Amino acid sequence: MKPSPAVPVERERTGDAWTLVFTRELKHPRAKVWAALTDPDHLDAWSPFRPDRDLGRTGPAVLTMEDGDTKANIVRAEPPHTLEYQWDEDLLRWNLEELEGGGTRLTLRHTMKDPGFLPKAAAGWHICLDVADRLLAGDPVPVIRGEEAKKSGWQELADAYAAKLEGPEPEEDA
Repeated sequence: MKPSPAVPVERERTGDAWTLVFTRELKHPRAKVWAALTDPDHLDAWSPFRPDRDLGRTGPAVLTMEDGDTKANIVRAEPPHTLEYQWDEDLLRWNLEELEGGGTRLTLRHTMKDPGFLPKAAAGWHICLDVADRLLAGDPVPVIRGEEAKKSGWQELADAYAAKLEGPEPEEDA
């Protein structure tokens, strides 16, 4: 599957952490997108992990990836608009905004320590969300993870996002 073009992204700095702000507009209803973000079967079909439970409620979870399990803690689950979880050392917050006409603006705020990982994360989430978009449209493609992502345009996307994210270091948010 050839990925869609890179989308606008931003980076923010708070203390020693960096946040990738990644926004996609999807043609699908917010409740359907929420299910894709929380239901284990949906997540297994598009995300980099399979959770051991529904992520739509707070508390610990185990996320299984190709290279093993990682712990997560869902700290905020407010259907159908906000999902936030600690994933290993990273913090991910998904916000879903209903658009006129029934679509959804999905904004992912992925906070991490290493600013060099921002374009790599953007490329990975981009490919994942392309797969999710196809799944939600009823035209699923196989999940793309690990080495398969590298064969599916990941490096080109990472390079494009690195160019979008370079420039003067943003001032620290208060």
